[in-house]
Amino acid sequence: MKKMFNRSLAMSLVALGLFGCAGEEDTIVMAPLPVVESQFTPATEWTASIGDGVGHYFSKLSPVYAYGKVFVASRDGEVKALDPETGKTLWEVDLEGDQPARLSGGLTASYDKLYIGDENGQAFALSVDDGSVVWKKDIDGEVLAKPLADESLVMFHTSKGTLVALKEDSGEPFWEINNDVPNLTLRGDSSPVSISGGVFWGMANGRLAAALIQRGQLLWQQPIGTPKGSTEIDRLVDVDASPLIIGSNLYAVGVNGQLVAIDLRSGAPMWKRTYSSATDLASDGSRIFVVTDKDHIAAVDVRSGTPLWTNDSLEYRQLTAPVLINQYLVVADGEGYLHWIDRATGKFVAQQLIDEDGIAVPPVETDDGFVIITREGDIKKMQIPEGS
Repeated sequence: MKKMFNRSLAMSLVALGLFGCAGEEDTIVMAPLPVVESQFTPATEWTASIGDGVGHYFSKLSPVYAYGKVFVASRDGEVKALDPETGKTLWEVDLEGDQPARLSGGLTASYDKLYIGDENGQAFALSVDDGSVVWKKDIDGEVLAKPLADESLVMFHTSKGTLVALKEDSGEPFWEINNDVPNLTLRGDSSPVSISGGVFWGMANGRLAAALIQRGQLLWQQPIGTPKGSTEIDRLVDVDASPLIIGSNLYAVGVNGQLVAIDLRSGAPMWKRTYSSATDLASDGSRIFVVTDKDHIAAVDVRSGTPLWTNDSLEYRQLTAPVLINQYLVVADGEGYLHWIDRATGKFVAQQLIDEDGIAVPPVETDDGFVIITREGDIKKMQIPEGS
């Protein structure tokens, strides 16, 4: 039977080499909040809420800004569309049926629909206009990652190692690709990405896969990490981070693995650097930014993989994936702070307490600001001061 291991604890144990003894979790110490002289303080334009949020559960329920709306969801099945200028609720639906919804995989907006999956193995398509359910389908395994919509298909990556493609308009199955899953994995899955008719995703067995979207034909697999060590925790090699495509190259990172640059046409690696992470990457075109399993933030050159800088001041603060907002690199942490970083130097430029409930997913940029959601479902639309 496959065992899913808690991400935050597992990543800390992997980093410290600890597993199996009582009390060892207590040796993992969150770094104190760094003292930052903020150059600016983003102002709050409006606030809203979405159910009880995600609580303490693992979740990738990031807000989505599309079709002139901000879409948000809570783990218990509530989904809303908000006006990005006022925060007013435009529509809301509750997807909880005979059993708790346990939403976790999503959101993706495309083809005038909002796609989302849950831990019960269900996939939903909602109308972006009014939230009505266009279709609902059972699929094999929990959906813990954001689906991909492309070439009139929507693709869900499940916890059973299956990538399943459904027709975007009806939800009818089109193809599926199955892969073996190790006995022990981190809780979470890689969100697929696509370009030029190909789909790419990371797998729990430490490999990156490529397939043709219209055929569901597997093209190649490239190892990102190789299982090593004598215990299951030592041998974790999940590739849970979503691959990153820049031009004709793809970049991927895995747990106990490497940050790898891959030529999309051949699937051959161009360079490799030793970084261990289960968190999505970010890039400004010339640099790649990675948050490691120790919550160190690093920048490497996109062409050569040469390390440019590392910031370890937020060690074990349960960081979100990094994102770019305006000219800055931004991460949020488990204590509810937002950290703004100079992407050229790695130095802090601003810091702000958003909410002591903590933040599980990174902020999402809109046309004139950004939206951030706390673990308890509080939503804030914020504006970056002029001149920042």
